[in-house]
Amino acid sequence: MKNPFERLDKEELRHRFLAAKPVHWIKIDGFLPEADARAVAEGYPEFDAALQIGRAFRSVNERKKIQITDSSKFAPAVAELHQVLASPQFLSDLAYITDMPDLLADDQLVGGGIHITGPGGRLDVHVDFNYLEDRKLHRRLNLLIYLNDPWREEWGGQFQLYDAEVRSCEATFAPIFNRCVIFETNEVSFHGVIPVSPAAPNPRRSFATYYYTREAPAHWSGVAHSTIFKARPEERMKGMILMPADRAKQTVLEQVRIAKRGLRRIFARQI
Repeated sequence: MKNPFERLDKEELRHRFLAAKPVHWIKIDGFLPEADARAVAEGYPEFDAALQIGRAFRSVNERKKIQITDSSKFAPAVAELHQVLASPQFLSDLAYITDMPDLLADDQLVGGGIHITGPGGRLDVHVDFNYLEDRKLHRRLNLLIYLNDPWREEWGGQFQLYDAEVRSCEATFAPIFNRCVIFETNEVSFHGVIPVSPAAPNPRRSFATYYYTREAPAHWSGVAHSTIFKARPEERMKGMILMPADRAKQTVLEQVRIAKRGLRRIFARQI
């Protein structure tokens, strides 16, 4: 599998990316050669099989979604795609198109990799975590490749970019086969996915990978944060009641997990 940018007009892509609003973004249809895209799609596991090897999300804001980040569990074509998207030439081209020098790929695919969202699944509007503390890396770009053929509008699942206040949707992209969306991540890059219809006959499938720099971006406030969800304008009740309650629940669960890890370390030292 070759670097996808080799057959694309990088000057035109750079112009479109840097001119886009509300944050810099670009949509590229036919991103991969057709045969490569087909091979990647065919390498995706079925939803139930993915449940056995991936992480399932069941929160108010993110549910019926499976994420597989361990590249050792990828089919050969998916693993090759991961390698190409992290290759030096791809990183060089991506840095030029986005005007972000010294980009680094994440070989651990934290939060990325294979994403599969089943019928009735959702991913609400949010800004992403902004910093990998253990490696001192600043998150700068998201790259998403959609692998759904066919995909009809009434099945939902469209990716959306919002304004900084989450008052209006500024761009919407159907998750059609071999479409790539690349966008800048910062403190106002709010984005989400229209819920997948329960009537959708197939799960929504995508591949996600994120890019980082060691140098802090200009907007860096010095404060690291995890994913921050916000309610859409039509979801006021959810934003006022359900989301705060779920955040409190997730905080308690995380504290329990931390406590359990601490106890396991203590017991291990005593044995």
